[in-house]
Formats: sequence, C-alpha cells, structure tokens
Amino acid sequence: MTIKVTIWNEGRHEQVHKEVQDIYPDRIDGAIAAGIAHPDFEIRRGTLDDPDEGLPDSVLNDTDVLLWWGHMAHEEVSDGLIDRVQQRVLKGMGLLVLHSGHHSKLFRRLMGTNANLSWRETPDGDLERVWVVNPSHPIAEGLPPYFEVNASEMYGEPFDIPQPDELVFISWYSGGEVFRSGCTFQRGRGRIFFFSPGHETYPIYHDKIVHKVISNGIRWARQKHTDGRILENWHRAEPLHGRPVAVKA
Repeated sequence: MTIKVTIWNEGRHEQVHKEVQDIYPDRIDGAIAAGIAHPDFEIRRGTLDDPDEGLPDSVLNDTDVLLWWGHMAHEEVSDGLIDRVQQRVLKGMGLLVLHSGHHSKLFRRLMGTNANLSWRETPDGDLERVWVVNPSHPIAEGLPPYFEVNASEMYGEPFDIPQPDELVFISWYSGGEVFRSGCTFQRGRGRIFFFSPGHETYPIYHDKIVHKVISNGIRWARQKHTDGRILENWHRAEPLHGRPVAVKA
C-alpha cells in the first residue's frame, strides 16, 4: 500500500549559507526525497516560505507520515500550524522529527519539555558512531550493529525529553559524549520517531544508511489501521447495559 509522505523543511539555510547550498543544491528536503525514493512512497515537499507555510490542509490531511526538519526559524512557524499538525498526530499521522527539529515548537509541545541538550559544532565535525541498541525493532531492520557518520554535530546528554517508549539508537562521539539518537513515542494514535543525525553543513542526508533509517522510520510510523474511534471527547448519553437489578436476600 502506498504511504503518503510529506517532507517539511524550513528551507532557510539553503537561502543564505553557500556551504549548505553546495551540499544540498536541491535543499535538504530534496536530498531526503531522492534518497528514500521508492514505489511504496508518494512524496511531497514543503517549506516555511511556501503558501500556508508549506502545509495547507489539503496536504496535511492527506499525509500518512510527516518528516520535520527545522533549525533557524523555529519561532517563525505559526502556532496555528503547530495546532493543526499536533491534532493530525493525535489522530494517527506518523511524525519523524529530524536533527535540530528537537527544538521545534512542534516537538517541544508533543514532548511537554524544552528538549534541551548539549551540543558542539566544529568545521570538521565529530565522528558519530550510532549503535543499534534495539536490533529487533522495525526501524533497525537491515542495519549493521552500528554505523558511523564521519562528520556530525555533537548532541549530548542530558537530553530533556520524557522517557522514550522505545530506544532504538545510542550515539557515541569522538569527543566522548553519548546521546539517545533514536527514540520513539506515542501521542494519541500517532507514532513519533526522533532521529538526531542531520546537521546542515555536513552531507549526512546523502548517506545510504541514513536513508535506510528514515525509510524504516516512515514504514514504522504509518498508522497501521483506522479501526475504533479517534481519541476525542465522546458523550455517551446511554449506558451500554441497564442498571443491574439488586438481588434480594
């Protein structure tokens, strides 16, 4: 069955930073779209500067899984858009939050925390070794025991998030830090996967293993069925059964 995937990228670094333009001439969302292209995926793309901030209702309500990448323009995203995306997640849309999306309004609202962490950015980057700590998880399908990102921004603990439902990846950096780099959560009917590698000045979204992780995350996050009720207030005026009749002694 086709999965309708929308890749949302704020798209601001690509407008102003030449090194990002050189690495991602078709923007970050374009590199991700090319890397995960598959007959099972119907892929659309949007940016903050597009009409309706890149996510009109016609697209958002027709999306099975949304990918979110943002960094320098978190506060420019309207609260109205965050409200709409949050409700779609609660009703079953899958969400992949990538890299610095951890500080987006959307992720912080869904987590209920500030999502702060420690970080370090250097011209050459840190070596990041991503350990697969839950190899039986669907997101880990087809992955080696670990993989390496040769140049990465360091994200380190403590990471201010709720206890993840599942921890899939833990990263170690050449500076000695560690980080929960692949975490899953459930909010309402929606599945959420946070995946941390993806700094804009390194070619991480051209990496085939990163493409595999994102593709696996999309397949995992898609709502598996729509049976039952959407989780909303439900006035049940009549009981299912009448009041039991007291038995006389």
